[in-house]
Amino acid sequence: MMHWFEGPLAAFDTETTGVDVEEDRIVSAALVVQDAAGGRPRVTRWLVNPGIPVPPGATAVHGLTDDHLQRNGRWPAPVVEEIARALAEQCATGRPLVVMNAPFDLTLLDRELRRHRASSLAGYLGNKALCVLDPRVLDKHLDRYRKGRRTLTDLCALYGVTLDGAHDAAADATASLELVRAVGRRFSARLERLSPAEVHSSQAVWHAAQARGLQAWFEKNGEAEVVDPAWPLRPALPAAA
Repeated sequence: MMHWFEGPLAAFDTETTGVDVEEDRIVSAALVVQDAAGGRPRVTRWLVNPGIPVPPGATAVHGLTDDHLQRNGRWPAPVVEEIARALAEQCATGRPLVVMNAPFDLTLLDRELRRHRASSLAGYLGNKALCVLDPRVLDKHLDRYRKGRRTLTDLCALYGVTLDGAHDAAADATASLELVRAVGRRFSARLERLSPAEVHSSQAVWHAAQARGLQAWFEKNGEAEVVDPAWPLRPALPAAA
């Protein structure tokens, strides 16, 4: 019997103007679909002119400049709709969606949809169930006492996954997909009896516990950082009065 981590998966990733999911914008995105482990991935890429300046710090990470995006990027409104419809299509087929640090990418996409389409990610998904696999949450739960960072680069090195061209959306999505397969194989005894939907539900619980632990650490060290326990999508903030 083929285990879910050897079967069909899709992966989604974005590059952005910054790390604030409420205010920053998508500058590039990619969806990678693979029908089975070892199969040839199908890659869809989007390049976006975000309509706001790209800070030098963001350009230093992903290499996308204002000039390049203005000349080659598309306006956000049709792009974010295409992305949302593509993700909904994956959900409709029952294919799990791999998203590294899902609350960042999915929340940012949701806010872009609200900003440019007066809608939401849930609005495009409709009654299609979102099934997300987040390698960061999985690794942190399954190997919780291991010290060290858990960035995509670090996890790929740990699990022997090739990451060519980090901070390119397609490269990061492809590596995240292979990373979930590698995590599944390493911890197959704990994961193979669970369906992807059960893993999705479990990750919401695991992430909340991880957030509480990190919040306690911040408070103990006198830091004002606030950790959101929501996963895989942060709730929308109340509209300003």
